[in-house]
Amino acid sequence: ATDYTARIARLVADLAASGLEVSHPLLEGRAEVKNTVTLMLTANRGLCGGYNGNVIRNTLRHRQELTDQGTPPRLDVSGKRGINGMKFRKIAIGDSYTEFEDQPSLEAVSRIAEKYLEDYISGKLDRLDVVYTRFHSIAKQVAVVETLLPLGSLGGDAAASKGAAAKPSEGPSLYEFVPSPASILEEVVPMSFKVRLFKCFLDAAVSEQIARMVAMKSATENASEMIRNLSRTYNRARQSQITGEIMEVIGGVEALQS
Repeated sequence: ATDYTARIARLVADLAASGLEVSHPLLEGRAEVKNTVTLMLTANRGLCGGYNGNVIRNTLRHRQELTDQGTPPRLDVSGKRGINGMKFRKIAIGDSYTEFEDQPSLEAVSRIAEKYLEDYISGKLDRLDVVYTRFHSIAKQVAVVETLLPLGSLGGDAAASKGAAAKPSEGPSLYEFVPSPASILEEVVPMSFKVRLFKCFLDAAVSEQIARMVAMKSATENASEMIRNLSRTYNRARQSQITGEIMEVIGGVEALQS
């Protein structure tokens, strides 16, 4: 997914470098932002350390920042843990999703993406932020807030997920547009958004499994240490009991002999 996202970003950047003079609604920002949506990606299950807590804290902080700016966001949530967390805090939830597990499907994510695309093009949505855990490596996953809509200028940083290359290819970019530049953009720009949203879900799923693996490893090590300490305490108590019984027997024998 990372390579595919980077390739889509490079394609959009190449189109920009080729002197393309057409526009697309998804690339146009709003003069005034009124309707914002924050999509929070959490897990359906716990036992994964601070994974869910970090995302929820980032979401609450981001929500407060937007509220202070006069644009309180509608909160959409994926994952039972996030849904329960918002209900516990009595925060209203817009759309909720609980069907995503270990392997999010592009088809399911595309349905969500289509809804956001329609809302943005129709003017019902001015900005979409996604709060999720970005995967960097096995040793590093960070809860982040990423703005997916508007996509920004053609070929800009918004053309790809952060961390994915958005620079044009080296050398001249010579394209022959068939049937037209507008039709190419009509396909590439929405696909760029869908791929970026899908990558957010994939990063969240991978980070969740890593967090769960680390949490379970830590729990196993703690349990093993507890068992060792308990066994040591039990052996000491048993040894003391046996020693006491032996001393009683010896004392009884000496009493009989005397």
